[in-house]
Amino acid sequence: MAKVAVVFHSGYGHTLRMAQSVADGAAAELVAIDADGNVSEAGWATLNAADAIIFGSPTYMGSVSWQFKKFADATSKPWFGQAWKDKVFAGFTNSATMNGDKLSTLHYLFTLAMQHSGIWVGTGMMPSNSKAAQRNDLNYVGSFCGAMAQSPSDASPAEMLPGDLETARLFGQRVAAVAAKFSA
Repeated sequence: MAKVAVVFHSGYGHTLRMAQSVADGAAAELVAIDADGNVSEAGWATLNAADAIIFGSPTYMGSVSWQFKKFADATSKPWFGQAWKDKVFAGFTNSATMNGDKLSTLHYLFTLAMQHSGIWVGTGMMPSNSKAAQRNDLNYVGSFCGAMAQSPSDASPAEMLPGDLETARLFGQRVAAVAAKFSA
């Protein structure tokens, strides 16, 4: 079984809830980026030991939060020695609007993974895009390159839709399965 870590920043709790769903699917360890953009020494050790790293950030102003960006910049230490080369990577995000420029955030996470010479895993899910589709269906937001969720700006984390959380859980499960193939 592959070791999977989910490293994430959550500003209001929605991305935390999504990270928990991803981690549940992947049987992963959560590594929180704190409000100051820092990761604990134990968190860095978890990331270094992981076979797969799943990045998570809310989408703010069309990209990752500044706290996630601070973490990303701090990964220059493992980058310099290519310590994370050939690890499996993936990413997820949440924003208040249906589009919310979430794809831009996922592209940022993908680019970070590629800088580390990683192997990217997408959702592997077809979008829910028929006339019969309901907002609570799997992959309703319709992303292939990473998991996306949408939470209205006045909704609490407890009000996140089960379909978005199940999409996140299945995404985590897929990343763990792919990582197991590479770590065998």
